[in-house]
Amino acid sequence: MITQSKINKVYKITNDHWRLLLLADPSKQLVHEYLQAGKTFDVKKDNQPIAIMVLKEISRVKLEIKNIAVDPQFENHGIATRLLHFAIQYAKNHQYQQLQIGTGSTSFKQLYLYQKLGFRITDIWQDFFINNYDHPIYENHLLLHDMLVLTMMVNIK
Repeated sequence: MITQSKINKVYKITNDHWRLLLLADPSKQLVHEYLQAGKTFDVKKDNQPIAIMVLKEISRVKLEIKNIAVDPQFENHGIATRLLHFAIQYAKNHQYQQLQIGTGSTSFKQLYLYQKLGFRITDIWQDFFINNYDHPIYENHLLLHDMLVLTMMVNIK
């Protein structure tokens, strides 16, 4: 069962990983930059990555989910939710006080999921996608301008 698949630490980024990473962030340059400083995890089916997540320390108290993506044919199976729960537990285990994630202001499905799990909108980076990407990005038939930053306070246990 896919929802029971193990979450694995990734030590070598393959072409299959890149395909997933670029689903969530179309800038290969930006992805490459945060891959260098982040920790990457995947979920596999039949030894092929079907989901990926990159975590990066922002400060001693704040961890950020830089990228999270699920292969479209495996969406709506709870994989993203499992990865997010894994990130929350990882943050707790490593004594972070905050877990942060950014997403497009037109990413309605993602915004619903993040808020359902307890993330709250804490910042808006106006024109982030206009200023940091070399081509317009459309999502849900809308031109993407702004990044919404959502933060969860992590209870250390």
